[in-house]
Amino acid sequence: MKRKNIDKCRILRKKQTDAERKLWLALRDRQLSGAKFRRQFSIGKYILDFYSPEYKLGIEADGGQHYEDEGRRKDKLRTSELSQVGVQILRFSDREILNNIEGVYQIIQESIEKKIGSSPSP
Repeated sequence: MKRKNIDKCRILRKKQTDAERKLWLALRDRQLSGAKFRRQFSIGKYILDFYSPEYKLGIEADGGQHYEDEGRRKDKLRTSELSQVGVQILRFSDREILNNIEGVYQIIQESIEKKIGSSPSP
């Protein structure tokens, strides 16, 4: 399946926010629970800030626009549509990432561990 928005993904990777940069430092190179994450990964019409294909786990670093009515509405629709294809979304505010990165890591790690624990044995 050909992914859409490849050029836009590349641009977004170059224009990371401080929060995205800080979170990427922990997610890259399988540092968190051995999970492989990709940055600015396209799924259908959406581009996720971070995505683990193995665990179908998307992580979003939300800036201020996500807390306005229109942003909340779009995020709710996006989360719903992605969950229909089996992708779980975790959302963190930029402020939370910058000020409580340990707590963010813990939530992501717990989510991965739940997915590992709930997957059927071969």
